[in-house]
Amino acid sequence: MPVTAEDVRSIALSLPRTTEHLVRDRIKFRIRSIVYASLSADETLLGFGYPKEERAALVAAEPDKFLMPVPSDERYNWVRVRLAAIDRAELRELVVDAWRMCVPKKVALEYLTRLDVRHAEDTDAD
Repeated sequence: MPVTAEDVRSIALSLPRTTEHLVRDRIKFRIRSIVYASLSADETLLGFGYPKEERAALVAAEPDKFLMPVPSDERYNWVRVRLAAIDRAELRELVVDAWRMCVPKKVALEYLTRLDVRHAEDTDAD
């Protein structure tokens, strides 16, 4: 089942220090002034932070899923994904990795440690 803008919002807003903003009819998620994820106006594409040096390989490996940024965004660590082409697990991974590029390492480590503890508790309960 393809993911939606609500799935993006749910994941992004669960991440510490994230705020949501509407800029020129586009929903953007950011840490202070740094945007790490942005929905297209029609909410079919998600732009997200991704290392510049790795994005061409990502797009080449899965061109039906990933797209290069629009020309005005090529100078940034940015790539785009078609939401209809991914599931919620992959969306979570992409959004969390983009968020980690923007927050202090300490904040990311604390968040990921809490997730690991929760996962371990859930596994023990099974």
